[in-house]
Amino acid sequence: MDATLTSRGTDLATLSLVEAAAAVADGSVTSLALTEACLDRIARHDLGLNTVIWTEAETALEAARKADRARAAGEALGPLHGVPMAHKDMYYQAGRLSTCGSAIRADFRPDYTATVIERLEAAGAITFAGLNMAEFAQNPTGHNRHFGDCLNPWNGDFITGGSSSGSGAAVAARFTFMALGSDTGGSIRLPASCCGVTGLKPTQGRVSRYGAMPLSFSCDNVGPLTRSARDCARVMRVMAGPDPRDRTAAQVPVPDYEAKLDGDLRGTRIGIPDTWFMEDVDEPIMAATEAALAVLQARGATLVRLTLPMIEDIAAYSAILGRCEAAAIHAQWMRERPQDYAIHLSARLFPPLGIPAPYYIEAQSRRGPILRAFAKEVFGAVDLLATPTIPMRIPTRLETDIDAGTPGAVERFMGVSRNTRLLNYLGLPAISVPCGFDDRGLPVGLQLIGRPFGEGRVLHAADALQCDTDWHERMPDLA
Repeated sequence: MDATLTSRGTDLATLSLVEAAAAVADGSVTSLALTEACLDRIARHDLGLNTVIWTEAETALEAARKADRARAAGEALGPLHGVPMAHKDMYYQAGRLSTCGSAIRADFRPDYTATVIERLEAAGAITFAGLNMAEFAQNPTGHNRHFGDCLNPWNGDFITGGSSSGSGAAVAARFTFMALGSDTGGSIRLPASCCGVTGLKPTQGRVSRYGAMPLSFSCDNVGPLTRSARDCARVMRVMAGPDPRDRTAAQVPVPDYEAKLDGDLRGTRIGIPDTWFMEDVDEPIMAATEAALAVLQARGATLVRLTLPMIEDIAAYSAILGRCEAAAIHAQWMRERPQDYAIHLSARLFPPLGIPAPYYIEAQSRRGPILRAFAKEVFGAVDLLATPTIPMRIPTRLETDIDAGTPGAVERFMGVSRNTRLLNYLGLPAISVPCGFDDRGLPVGLQLIGRPFGEGRVLHAADALQCDTDWHERMPDLA
Protein backbone atom coordinates (compact mmCIF):
# COMPACT_ATOMS: atom_id res chain seq x y z
CA MET A 1 0.00 0.00 0.00
CA ASP A 2 1.48 3.36 -1.02
CA ALA A 3 2.23 6.31 1.27
CA THR A 4 -0.96 8.17 0.34
CA LEU A 5 -3.15 5.27 1.42
CA THR A 6 -1.11 4.60 4.52
CA SER A 7 -1.40 8.23 5.63
CA ARG A 8 -5.20 8.00 5.40
CA GLY A 9 -5.32 5.04 7.76
CA THR A 10 -7.28 1.91 6.99
CA ASP A 11 -10.56 3.51 5.86
CA LEU A 12 -10.22 3.23 2.11
CA ALA A 13 -13.61 4.91 1.63
CA THR A 14 -11.95 8.27 2.37
CA LEU A 15 -9.92 8.20 -0.85
CA SER A 16 -10.98 10.39 -3.74
CA LEU A 17 -12.37 8.71 -6.84
CA VAL A 18 -9.18 9.36 -8.81
CA GLU A 19 -7.06 7.97 -5.96
CA ALA A 20 -9.29 4.89 -5.66
CA ALA A 21 -9.11 4.17 -9.39
CA ALA A 22 -5.33 4.58 -9.38
CA ALA A 23 -4.98 2.29 -6.34
CA VAL A 24 -6.96 -0.48 -8.06
CA ALA A 25 -5.02 -0.02 -11.29
CA ASP A 26 -1.60 -0.29 -9.62
CA GLY A 27 -2.67 -3.17 -7.38
CA SER A 28 -2.14 -1.42 -4.05
CA VAL A 29 -5.86 -1.86 -3.24
CA THR A 30 -8.48 -4.30 -4.50
CA SER A 31 -11.91 -3.35 -5.77
CA LEU A 32 -13.28 -5.78 -3.20
CA ALA A 33 -11.62 -3.83 -0.38
CA LEU A 34 -13.01 -0.53 -1.68
CA THR A 35 -16.50 -1.95 -1.97
CA GLU A 36 -16.36 -3.50 1.48
CA ALA A 37 -15.16 -0.16 2.90
CA CYS A 38 -18.15 1.70 1.42
CA LEU A 39 -20.63 -0.92 2.58
CA ASP A 40 -19.08 -0.93 6.05
CA ARG A 41 -19.42 2.86 6.40
CA ILE A 42 -23.04 2.65 5.31
CA ALA A 43 -23.73 -0.12 7.83
CA ARG A 44 -22.12 1.87 10.63
CA HIS A 45 -23.45 5.35 9.89
CA ASP A 46 -26.39 5.48 7.48
CA LEU A 47 -29.02 4.79 10.14
CA GLY A 48 -28.31 8.31 11.36
CA LEU A 49 -28.29 9.91 7.90
CA ASN A 50 -30.88 8.03 5.80
CA THR A 51 -29.00 8.46 2.53
CA VAL A 52 -29.66 4.98 1.09
CA ILE A 53 -32.97 3.60 -0.22
CA TRP A 54 -31.65 0.21 -1.40
CA THR A 55 -28.38 -1.69 -1.63
CA GLU A 56 -27.34 -4.81 -3.51
CA ALA A 57 -24.30 -5.75 -1.47
CA GLU A 58 -23.75 -9.30 -2.70
CA THR A 59 -24.10 -8.30 -6.34
CA ALA A 60 -21.61 -5.48 -5.82
CA LEU A 61 -19.12 -7.69 -4.00
CA GLU A 62 -19.22 -10.25 -6.79
CA ALA A 63 -18.71 -7.47 -9.37
CA ALA A 64 -15.72 -6.28 -7.35
CA ARG A 65 -14.22 -9.78 -7.31
CA LYS A 66 -14.71 -9.94 -11.08
CA ALA A 67 -12.95 -6.57 -11.45
CA ASP A 68 -10.03 -7.86 -9.39
CA ARG A 69 -9.79 -11.02 -11.47
CA ALA A 70 -9.74 -8.89 -14.64
CA ARG A 71 -6.85 -6.82 -13.34
CA ALA A 72 -4.95 -9.91 -12.23
CA ALA A 73 -5.40 -11.38 -15.71
CA GLY A 74 -3.86 -8.30 -17.30
CA GLU A 75 -7.03 -7.19 -19.06
CA ALA A 76 -7.37 -3.59 -20.25
CA LEU A 77 -8.78 -1.40 -17.48
CA GLY A 78 -11.19 1.48 -17.85
CA PRO A 79 -10.63 4.83 -16.09
CA LEU A 80 -13.07 3.86 -13.31
CA HIS A 81 -12.12 0.20 -13.02
CA GLY A 82 -13.32 -1.36 -9.78
CA VAL A 83 -14.61 1.85 -8.20
CA PRO A 84 -17.94 1.38 -6.35
CA MET A 85 -20.63 4.02 -6.81
CA ALA A 86 -24.16 4.70 -5.58
CA HIS A 87 -26.57 6.97 -7.43
CA LYS A 88 -29.70 9.05 -7.00
CA ASP A 89 -32.59 6.59 -7.18
CA MET A 90 -33.98 7.85 -10.49
CA TYR A 91 -31.50 6.31 -12.92
CA TYR A 92 -33.12 3.29 -14.46
CA GLN A 93 -31.28 -0.04 -14.33
CA ALA A 94 -32.97 -3.06 -15.85
CA GLY A 95 -34.50 -5.22 -13.13
CA ARG A 96 -33.38 -2.95 -10.28
CA LEU A 97 -35.55 -0.80 -8.06
CA SER A 98 -35.97 2.84 -9.10
CA THR A 99 -38.30 4.58 -6.64
CA CYS A 100 -37.75 8.18 -7.79
CA GLY A 101 -38.19 9.00 -4.10
CA SER A 102 -41.95 8.51 -4.46
CA ALA A 103 -44.82 6.36 -3.29
CA ILE A 104 -46.09 6.04 -6.86
CA ARG A 105 -42.90 4.31 -7.99
CA ALA A 106 -42.01 2.60 -4.73
CA ASP A 107 -41.87 -0.80 -6.48
CA PHE A 108 -40.92 0.28 -10.00
CA ARG A 109 -38.32 -1.89 -11.77
CA PRO A 110 -37.60 -0.73 -15.33
CA ASP A 111 -36.66 -3.09 -18.15
CA TYR A 112 -33.89 -0.89 -19.58
CA THR A 113 -30.81 0.94 -18.29
CA ALA A 114 -29.85 4.60 -18.43
CA THR A 115 -27.08 5.48 -20.88
CA VAL A 116 -25.08 7.18 -18.17
CA ILE A 117 -25.10 4.05 -15.99
CA GLU A 118 -24.04 1.95 -18.96
CA ARG A 119 -21.14 4.30 -19.69
CA LEU A 120 -19.93 4.37 -16.08
CA GLU A 121 -20.03 0.59 -15.85
CA ALA A 122 -18.33 0.22 -19.24
CA ALA A 123 -15.50 2.30 -17.75
CA GLY A 124 -15.27 -0.20 -14.89
CA ALA A 125 -17.48 1.35 -12.20
CA ILE A 126 -19.62 -0.81 -9.91
CA THR A 127 -23.15 0.31 -9.00
CA PHE A 128 -24.16 -0.88 -5.55
CA ALA A 129 -26.98 1.32 -4.17
CA GLY A 130 -29.82 3.74 -4.87
CA LEU A 131 -29.76 6.97 -2.89
CA ASN A 132 -32.49 8.97 -1.21
CA MET A 133 -33.82 12.03 -3.01
CA ALA A 134 -36.62 14.57 -2.96
CA GLU A 135 -39.90 13.11 -4.22
CA PHE A 136 -39.75 13.07 -8.03
CA ALA A 137 -36.70 15.38 -7.79
CA GLN A 138 -38.91 18.35 -7.02
CA ASN A 139 -37.61 20.34 -4.11
CA PRO A 140 -34.44 22.28 -3.31
CA THR A 141 -34.25 21.17 0.34
CA GLY A 142 -34.34 17.36 0.29
CA HIS A 143 -37.53 16.79 2.30
CA ASN A 144 -39.18 13.44 1.59
CA ARG A 145 -42.30 12.25 3.39
CA HIS A 146 -42.23 8.76 1.84
CA PHE A 147 -38.69 7.62 2.64
CA GLY A 148 -37.90 10.15 5.34
CA ASP A 149 -35.64 13.17 5.09
CA CYS A 150 -32.01 12.60 4.29
CA LEU A 151 -29.93 14.28 7.02
CA ASN A 152 -27.00 16.60 6.52
CA PRO A 153 -23.89 14.76 7.77
CA TRP A 154 -22.48 18.00 9.19
CA ASN A 155 -25.59 18.63 11.31
CA GLY A 156 -28.80 16.66 10.89
CA ASP A 157 -31.04 19.57 11.88
CA PHE A 158 -30.18 21.37 8.64
CA ILE A 159 -31.19 20.65 5.06
CA THR A 160 -28.99 18.59 2.76
CA GLY A 161 -30.12 20.57 -0.26
CA GLY A 162 -32.21 18.89 -2.93
CA SER A 163 -33.27 17.24 -4.87
CA SER A 164 -30.13 15.05 -4.98
CA SER A 165 -30.08 14.94 -1.19
CA GLY A 166 -28.79 11.39 -0.76
CA SER A 167 -26.12 11.96 -3.39
CA GLY A 168 -24.69 15.00 -1.64
CA ALA A 169 -24.86 13.46 1.84
CA ALA A 170 -23.48 10.06 0.76
CA VAL A 171 -20.47 11.58 -1.01
CA ALA A 172 -19.78 13.83 2.00
CA ALA A 173 -20.10 10.87 4.39
CA ARG A 174 -17.70 8.83 2.21
CA PHE A 175 -20.31 6.17 1.51
CA THR A 176 -19.57 6.32 -2.23
CA PHE A 177 -16.76 7.66 -4.40
CA MET A 178 -19.22 9.38 -6.72
CA ALA A 179 -22.95 9.78 -7.06
CA LEU A 180 -25.06 10.81 -10.00
CA GLY A 181 -27.43 13.65 -9.32
CA SER A 182 -29.86 15.48 -11.56
CA ASP A 183 -30.22 19.23 -11.91
CA THR A 184 -33.37 20.98 -13.14
CA GLY A 185 -33.05 24.11 -11.00
CA GLY A 186 -30.00 23.44 -8.84
CA SER A 187 -30.47 19.87 -7.64
CA ILE A 188 -26.81 18.93 -8.06
CA ARG A 189 -25.28 22.22 -6.95
CA LEU A 190 -27.49 22.75 -3.88
CA PRO A 191 -26.67 19.46 -2.09
CA ALA A 192 -23.04 19.90 -3.14
CA SER A 193 -23.01 23.27 -1.37
CA CYS A 194 -24.94 22.14 1.70
CA CYS A 195 -22.91 18.96 2.18
CA GLY A 196 -19.46 20.32 1.32
CA VAL A 197 -18.77 18.37 -1.88
CA THR A 198 -18.23 19.20 -5.56
CA GLY A 199 -21.17 19.05 -7.95
CA LEU A 200 -21.28 19.83 -11.68
CA LYS A 201 -24.33 20.70 -13.76
CA PRO A 202 -23.14 20.30 -17.35
CA THR A 203 -24.33 22.24 -20.37
CA GLN A 204 -27.84 21.29 -21.42
CA GLY A 205 -27.47 18.21 -23.62
CA ARG A 206 -23.85 17.51 -22.72
CA VAL A 207 -24.81 14.21 -21.00
CA SER A 208 -27.51 11.86 -22.26
CA ARG A 209 -30.73 11.79 -20.27
CA TYR A 210 -31.91 8.46 -21.68
CA GLY A 211 -33.14 6.31 -18.82
CA ALA A 212 -33.23 9.13 -16.28
CA MET A 213 -36.56 10.05 -14.70
CA PRO A 214 -37.80 13.22 -16.45
CA LEU A 215 -38.92 16.36 -14.65
CA SER A 216 -38.57 19.07 -17.28
CA PHE A 217 -37.86 18.33 -20.93
CA SER A 218 -36.08 21.64 -21.32
CA CYS A 219 -34.16 21.99 -18.06
CA ASP A 220 -33.13 18.50 -16.85
CA ASN A 221 -29.42 17.74 -16.63
CA VAL A 222 -27.42 14.67 -15.62
CA GLY A 223 -24.22 15.28 -13.65
CA PRO A 224 -21.86 14.06 -10.93
CA LEU A 225 -21.31 14.82 -7.25
CA THR A 226 -17.79 13.96 -6.15
CA ARG A 227 -15.03 14.79 -3.66
CA SER A 228 -13.17 17.11 -6.05
CA ALA A 229 -13.17 18.88 -9.40
CA ARG A 230 -10.60 16.36 -10.65
CA ASP A 231 -13.02 13.54 -9.80
CA CYS A 232 -15.74 15.38 -11.75
CA ALA A 233 -13.41 15.76 -14.72
CA ARG A 234 -12.66 12.02 -14.73
CA VAL A 235 -16.30 10.93 -14.77
CA MET A 236 -17.42 13.64 -17.21
CA ARG A 237 -14.98 12.28 -19.79
CA VAL A 238 -16.79 8.96 -19.46
CA MET A 239 -20.38 10.23 -19.23
CA ALA A 240 -20.57 13.01 -21.80
CA GLY A 241 -21.19 12.81 -25.52
CA PRO A 242 -23.81 12.03 -28.17
CA ASP A 243 -26.31 9.23 -27.68
CA PRO A 244 -28.49 7.85 -30.49
CA ARG A 245 -31.16 7.02 -27.90
CA ASP A 246 -31.39 10.67 -26.79
CA ARG A 247 -31.89 13.16 -29.60
CA THR A 248 -31.28 16.04 -27.19
CA ALA A 249 -27.73 14.83 -26.46
CA ALA A 250 -25.38 17.27 -28.17
CA GLN A 251 -23.24 16.23 -31.12
CA VAL A 252 -20.19 17.96 -29.67
CA PRO A 253 -16.77 16.30 -29.17
CA VAL A 254 -15.82 15.54 -25.56
CA PRO A 255 -12.35 16.72 -24.50
CA ASP A 256 -10.11 15.13 -21.89
CA TYR A 257 -11.12 17.47 -19.07
CA GLU A 258 -8.74 15.99 -16.54
CA ALA A 259 -5.65 16.43 -18.72
CA LYS A 260 -6.09 20.21 -18.71
CA LEU A 261 -6.22 20.69 -14.92
CA ASP A 262 -2.95 22.56 -14.38
CA GLY A 263 -4.03 25.15 -11.77
CA ASP A 264 -2.88 28.09 -13.91
CA LEU A 265 -5.54 30.81 -14.15
CA ARG A 266 -3.41 33.49 -15.78
CA GLY A 267 -5.49 35.20 -18.44
CA THR A 268 -8.79 33.96 -17.00
CA ARG A 269 -11.38 36.70 -16.47
CA ILE A 270 -13.91 35.93 -13.73
CA GLY A 271 -17.05 38.07 -13.62
CA ILE A 272 -18.64 39.07 -10.33
CA PRO A 273 -22.31 40.03 -10.92
CA ASP A 274 -23.46 43.17 -9.15
CA THR A 275 -27.15 42.20 -9.28
CA TRP A 276 -29.39 39.25 -8.37
CA PHE A 277 -26.74 36.67 -7.42
CA MET A 278 -24.97 38.99 -5.00
CA GLU A 279 -28.05 40.65 -3.53
CA ASP A 280 -28.93 40.02 0.13
CA VAL A 281 -26.12 37.53 0.64
CA ASP A 282 -25.64 36.58 4.29
CA GLU A 283 -22.38 37.87 5.77
CA PRO A 284 -20.69 34.49 6.46
CA ILE A 285 -21.48 33.40 2.89
CA MET A 286 -20.07 36.61 1.44
CA ALA A 287 -16.92 36.30 3.54
CA ALA A 288 -16.27 32.75 2.30
CA THR A 289 -17.02 33.78 -1.29
CA GLU A 290 -14.60 36.70 -1.17
CA ALA A 291 -11.89 34.51 0.36
CA ALA A 292 -12.32 31.99 -2.47
CA LEU A 293 -12.16 34.74 -5.08
CA ALA A 294 -8.90 35.94 -3.53
CA VAL A 295 -7.46 32.43 -3.99
CA LEU A 296 -8.49 32.41 -7.65
CA GLN A 297 -7.00 35.87 -8.08
CA ALA A 298 -3.72 34.68 -6.55
CA ARG A 299 -3.75 31.87 -9.09
CA GLY A 300 -3.71 34.46 -11.87
CA ALA A 301 -7.39 35.22 -12.50
CA THR A 302 -8.63 38.76 -13.09
CA LEU A 303 -11.85 39.74 -11.32
CA VAL A 304 -14.31 41.86 -13.29
CA ARG A 305 -17.43 43.47 -11.84
CA LEU A 306 -20.34 43.47 -14.28
CA THR A 307 -24.10 43.79 -14.61
CA LEU A 308 -25.88 40.79 -16.09
CA PRO A 309 -28.52 41.46 -18.75
CA MET A 310 -32.16 40.33 -18.83
CA ILE A 311 -32.09 38.69 -15.40
CA GLU A 312 -35.72 39.47 -14.53
CA ASP A 313 -36.88 38.05 -17.87
CA ILE A 314 -34.79 34.93 -17.37
CA ALA A 315 -36.26 34.43 -13.90
CA ALA A 316 -39.83 34.75 -15.16
CA TYR A 317 -39.40 32.49 -18.17
CA SER A 318 -37.50 29.93 -16.11
CA ALA A 319 -40.38 29.56 -13.67
CA ILE A 320 -42.94 29.12 -16.44
CA LEU A 321 -40.94 26.59 -18.43
CA GLY A 322 -39.99 24.21 -15.63
CA ARG A 323 -43.33 24.26 -13.87
CA CYS A 324 -45.43 23.71 -16.99
CA GLU A 325 -43.33 20.78 -18.13
CA ALA A 326 -43.36 19.13 -14.70
CA ALA A 327 -47.14 19.49 -14.56
CA ALA A 328 -47.48 17.90 -18.00
CA ILE A 329 -45.28 14.94 -17.02
CA HIS A 330 -47.30 14.32 -13.85
CA ALA A 331 -50.77 15.20 -15.18
CA GLN A 332 -52.13 11.66 -15.33
CA TRP A 333 -50.84 10.65 -11.90
CA MET A 334 -52.16 13.89 -10.42
CA ARG A 335 -55.60 13.00 -11.74
CA GLU A 336 -55.48 9.38 -10.63
CA ARG A 337 -53.32 9.43 -7.46
CA PRO A 338 -53.25 12.96 -6.03
CA GLN A 339 -53.15 11.60 -2.46
CA ASP A 340 -49.74 10.05 -3.13
CA TYR A 341 -48.02 13.41 -3.54
CA ALA A 342 -46.61 15.41 -0.64
CA ILE A 343 -48.35 18.73 0.05
CA HIS A 344 -45.44 20.85 -1.11
CA LEU A 345 -45.22 18.88 -4.35
CA SER A 346 -48.92 19.21 -5.10
CA ALA A 347 -48.54 22.92 -4.48
CA ARG A 348 -45.88 23.04 -7.20
CA LEU A 349 -47.65 20.80 -9.72
CA PHE A 350 -51.26 21.98 -9.71
CA PRO A 351 -50.90 25.77 -10.25
CA PRO A 352 -49.08 25.46 -13.62
CA LEU A 353 -52.19 23.81 -15.05
CA GLY A 354 -53.64 27.34 -15.05
CA ILE A 355 -50.78 28.94 -16.98
CA PRO A 356 -52.00 29.83 -20.51
CA ALA A 357 -50.29 27.94 -23.33
CA PRO A 358 -49.07 31.15 -25.04
CA TYR A 359 -47.02 31.94 -21.91
CA TYR A 360 -45.28 28.60 -22.13
CA ILE A 361 -44.67 28.99 -25.86
CA GLU A 362 -43.27 32.47 -25.29
CA ALA A 363 -40.91 31.18 -22.59
CA GLN A 364 -39.73 28.42 -24.91
CA SER A 365 -39.36 30.58 -28.01
CA ARG A 366 -37.45 33.33 -26.21
CA ARG A 367 -34.92 30.90 -24.76
CA GLY A 368 -32.56 30.76 -27.74
CA PRO A 369 -32.45 34.51 -28.43
CA ILE A 370 -31.93 35.29 -24.73
CA LEU A 371 -29.10 32.77 -24.45
CA ARG A 372 -27.37 34.15 -27.53
CA ALA A 373 -27.66 37.73 -26.30
CA PHE A 374 -26.58 36.78 -22.76
CA ALA A 375 -23.59 34.78 -23.97
CA LYS A 376 -22.45 37.53 -26.34
CA GLU A 377 -22.67 40.29 -23.75
CA VAL A 378 -21.40 38.38 -20.72
CA PHE A 379 -18.89 35.95 -22.17
CA GLY A 380 -17.54 38.59 -24.47
CA ALA A 381 -16.35 40.36 -21.34
CA VAL A 382 -15.43 37.45 -19.03
CA ASP A 383 -14.61 33.76 -19.22
CA LEU A 384 -16.51 32.67 -16.11
CA LEU A 385 -18.98 34.00 -13.59
CA ALA A 386 -18.58 33.42 -9.84
CA THR A 387 -21.37 33.63 -7.26
CA PRO A 388 -22.34 32.04 -3.97
CA THR A 389 -24.15 28.78 -4.73
CA ILE A 390 -26.68 29.52 -1.99
CA PRO A 391 -26.88 33.17 -0.87
CA MET A 392 -28.24 32.40 2.59
CA ARG A 393 -26.94 30.42 5.52
CA ILE A 394 -28.28 26.89 5.25
CA PRO A 395 -31.75 26.78 6.84
CA THR A 396 -32.98 23.97 9.04
CA ARG A 397 -35.32 21.24 7.85
CA LEU A 398 -38.02 22.65 10.11
CA GLU A 399 -37.62 26.20 8.79
CA THR A 400 -38.25 24.96 5.23
CA ASP A 401 -40.94 22.37 5.97
CA ILE A 402 -43.90 23.53 3.91
CA ASP A 403 -45.93 20.41 4.69
CA ALA A 404 -45.72 21.20 8.43
CA GLY A 405 -47.01 24.71 7.82
CA THR A 406 -43.91 26.40 9.25
CA PRO A 407 -44.31 30.19 8.98
CA GLY A 408 -42.02 31.61 6.30
CA ALA A 409 -41.18 28.14 4.99
CA VAL A 410 -42.21 28.91 1.40
CA GLU A 411 -39.96 31.97 1.18
CA ARG A 412 -36.96 30.14 2.65
CA PHE A 413 -37.70 27.06 0.52
CA MET A 414 -37.61 29.11 -2.69
CA GLY A 415 -34.70 31.26 -1.51
CA VAL A 416 -32.39 28.26 -1.37
CA SER A 417 -32.34 27.92 -5.19
CA ARG A 418 -32.33 31.63 -6.05
CA ASN A 419 -28.79 31.51 -7.49
CA THR A 420 -29.06 28.21 -9.34
CA ARG A 421 -32.38 27.86 -11.12
CA LEU A 422 -31.89 30.63 -13.70
CA LEU A 423 -28.92 28.80 -15.20
CA ASN A 424 -31.07 25.84 -16.21
CA TYR A 425 -33.17 28.10 -18.43
CA LEU A 426 -29.97 29.32 -20.05
CA GLY A 427 -28.53 25.80 -20.19
CA LEU A 428 -25.11 26.94 -18.97
CA PRO A 429 -22.58 24.69 -17.22
CA ALA A 430 -22.06 25.44 -13.53
CA ILE A 431 -20.21 23.85 -10.65
CA SER A 432 -20.46 24.22 -6.88
CA VAL A 433 -17.21 23.76 -4.98
CA PRO A 434 -16.66 23.98 -1.21
CA CYS A 435 -15.15 27.33 -0.21
CA GLY A 436 -15.42 27.38 3.58
CA PHE A 437 -17.79 27.06 6.50
CA ASP A 438 -20.24 29.50 8.03
CA ASP A 439 -20.40 30.61 11.67
CA ARG A 440 -22.31 27.41 12.62
CA GLY A 441 -19.80 25.05 11.06
CA LEU A 442 -21.87 24.32 7.93
CA PRO A 443 -20.35 24.19 4.44
CA VAL A 444 -20.44 27.10 1.99
CA GLY A 445 -20.29 26.62 -1.79
CA LEU A 446 -18.87 28.80 -4.55
CA GLN A 447 -20.64 28.58 -7.91
CA LEU A 448 -18.59 28.93 -11.10
CA ILE A 449 -20.52 29.38 -14.36
CA GLY A 450 -19.24 28.98 -17.91
CA ARG A 451 -20.31 29.55 -21.49
CA PRO A 452 -22.14 26.72 -23.33
CA PHE A 453 -19.94 23.59 -23.47
CA GLY A 454 -17.40 25.38 -21.29
CA GLU A 455 -17.19 22.57 -18.71
CA GLY A 456 -13.43 22.41 -19.23
CA ARG A 457 -12.89 26.00 -18.14
CA VAL A 458 -15.30 25.62 -15.22
CA LEU A 459 -13.50 22.50 -13.99
CA HIS A 460 -10.12 24.17 -14.55
CA ALA A 461 -11.01 27.07 -12.22
CA ALA A 462 -12.62 24.77 -9.64
CA ASP A 463 -9.52 22.59 -9.57
CA ALA A 464 -7.29 25.66 -9.24
CA LEU A 465 -9.22 26.68 -6.13
CA GLN A 466 -8.82 23.17 -4.71
CA CYS A 467 -5.07 23.25 -5.37
CA ASP A 468 -4.70 25.95 -2.70
CA THR A 469 -7.52 25.06 -0.29
CA ASP A 470 -8.56 21.91 1.53
CA TRP A 471 -12.26 22.61 2.03
CA HIS A 472 -13.12 19.73 -0.31
CA GLU A 473 -11.06 17.34 1.81
CA ARG A 474 -12.84 18.13 5.08
CA MET A 475 -15.08 15.33 6.35
CA PRO A 476 -17.98 15.43 8.80
CA ASP A 477 -17.52 13.60 12.08
CA LEU A 478 -19.88 10.63 11.93
CA ALA A 479 -18.86 9.12 15.27
